Amino acid sequence: MTLQDNRRRRLSARLTRSPRTRLALLLSAPLLWLGLAYLGALTALLLTALWSTNAFTGAIERVWTLDNIRTVLTDSVYRTVTIRTIGVAALVTVLDAALALPVAFFMAKVARRRWQPLLVAGILLPLWASYLVKAYAWRSMFGGGGLIDWAGAPFGIGSPGYGLTATVCTLAYLWFPYMVLPIFAGLERLPDSLLEAAGDLGARPGRTIRTVVLPLVFPAVVAGSIFTFSLSLGDYVAVEIVGGTKQFLGNLVYDNIGAAGNQPLAAAVGLVPVVVMIVYLFLARRAGALENL
Repeated sequence: MTLQDNRRRRLSARLTRSPRTRLALLLSAPLLWLGLAYLGALTALLLTALWSTNAFTGAIERVWTLDNIRTVLTDSVYRTVTIRTIGVAALVTVLDAALALPVAFFMAKVARRRWQPLLVAGILLPLWASYLVKAYAWRSMFGGGGLIDWAGAPFGIGSPGYGLTATVCTLAYLWFPYMVLPIFAGLERLPDSLLEAAGDLGARPGRTIRTVVLPLVFPAVVAGSIFTFSLSLGDYVAVEIVGGTKQFLGNLVYDNIGAAGNQPLAAAVGLVPVVVMIVYLFLARRAGALENL
């Protein structure tokens, strides 16, 4: 047996005795790539936010300054857009949660086992369609003479048009599957015996849901909200399509990207959703939601 074979056998024996070492070696390459791609991009974003743009030439000047961050924090326009964006993202999350809870409960506890794969496929089916197709479908419904005008005409109800209402409805539809699936997974882990015990003790269905189901499935709801909140927070395409004249953080970043824009200011605006999501993930971790992802 050669020296190289001996080394291979010793290395194999060492890895067999140490599963943590095997796991570390297995994950080292993807984690390294994730660190370079994600953390590197965040570092580049922060560095760009600390630069400035020449007022005459529009060229980026690599001189350290906090002017862009100060502008985003103190200017009333950016403050209003930030509050509007967070408010819409929170409203989309609440709507998706309210709609997803009964749907997920039916899928997990009411529907027969053989129908569950079909129901899950039905929830995932909209994800197979193009994002733009779905957004423009909602634009056609909210436009003048669209489906909402046609359906509401007998009742004297017209379309609200493009704006916050259209944006909330479109985003709630787009991200709805991301809320249903974590809740469905959480409800599947909920033992049926708990529901039966609550019924045996005289609890009505409404009280059983309030006192048994909701507290236990709350981490799954928070897990789903991570997707709906973060995706709504950074969206700008749907806002451009159905948002009318309303501006969101994503639109401010998009408008300041390009030769005629202000890339350092765009980077500073882009830091706002990052900071908001860091705080949100910290709170979600405290609620035990990350274990349900």
